[in-house]
Amino acid sequence: MHDPVPATGRQFEITFGDARAVVTEVGAALRTFEVDGVPYVEPYDADRMPPASAGGVLVPWPNRVADGHWRLDGEPQQLALTEPARRNAIHGLLQHAAWTLVEHAESTVVLHAMVPVQPGWPVPLLTSIGYALDSDGLTVTHTVENLGSRAIPFGVGVHPYPRAGHAETDECTLRLAAATVLPVDAERLLPARPPRGLQGDEVDFRTGRRLAGVLLDTAFGGATPAPDDPRQLVRHALTDPDGHGIQLWADPVFKWVQVYTADDFPGRGRAIAIEPMTCPPDALNSGTDLLVLQPGENWIGHWGLSPF
Repeated sequence: MHDPVPATGRQFEITFGDARAVVTEVGAALRTFEVDGVPYVEPYDADRMPPASAGGVLVPWPNRVADGHWRLDGEPQQLALTEPARRNAIHGLLQHAAWTLVEHAESTVVLHAMVPVQPGWPVPLLTSIGYALDSDGLTVTHTVENLGSRAIPFGVGVHPYPRAGHAETDECTLRLAAATVLPVDAERLLPARPPRGLQGDEVDFRTGRRLAGVLLDTAFGGATPAPDDPRQLVRHALTDPDGHGIQLWADPVFKWVQVYTADDFPGRGRAIAIEPMTCPPDALNSGTDLLVLQPGENWIGHWGLSPF
C-alpha cells in the first residue's frame, strides 16, 4: 500500500534565508511563496486542485483558443474544449500533467514535461521550468524545445496570484507596465477588436490604481521595460497602503499580461492574478506575437517575484 498522494502530487520545497517556496509535481505550479512567514502569492492546500488556475504553467499557449480550432501550415487542428461553457480551449496542455523532477537543491528546483503529439497539437515539445530563490526573491526560468520535424508556433504564460503580504486586495494599488488593452466579447472573452491605447482609459494602470471596486478579466498589451531600467525588464507591481508589496518582473518577450480579479479565492475572498504572457488570447488564430520554434531549436524566458 502506498501513502495517499495529494491532488497536486509531491511537493517540492525550496528555501533561501527566510524565503520559502513550494512547487507542485502536478502542473509544476507555484503553490507557496513567502518571506519571513509573510505570503507573497495566494497559497492553497496541496490536496485540492489549484483554485482558479493558481500558479498554472500555460504551455504551449496561454489564455484561450476559440472553439479549440487553429491551423498549422493550412492543416486544421482541433484541441479539446477545456473551457466548455465558452467553447474554448484554455491555458495549454500541461496544467494537469505530472511533471518530472530534474533537480532539487536547497534553493532551486527544476521540472520538465513532454507535450506529446495529440489531437490539436501535431508537434512534440519538451518544456522545463526552474524556480530559484535568492536575495532578490524568486526567479522562474522556462525552456521549450521542439522535438519534432517541423516548425511550430507557441506561446508561454503563467497564472500566479501575487499578494502584497497581509494587506487586503482591495486596499492595494496595481501598477502595470502596459500601454494597450485588448477588447473582448463578454460571452467568450475572445478578442473583439484590435488593441487600443490607454490614454485616459479607466483601465489605465500605468501610474497605479487602487483595486477597490475594480473587476477585471482583461488582457493588456504593449508591456515594455521603462527606458531607464538597467536590466530592461517589464515590471508590474502590487503595493499595500504603506508602500510595500510585490513586484512581478519579466523578460521583454512577455509583452502581454492578463489580469483577473477573483471574488472567491479560498480562504481569501478577493484576490488578483497577474499573468505574464508572450502572446494575447487566441494567438494561435491571430498569429499575434506567437513564438516559432524550428526543429531542434530551444527557447528560454524568465520572470520573477521580488518583495519590496
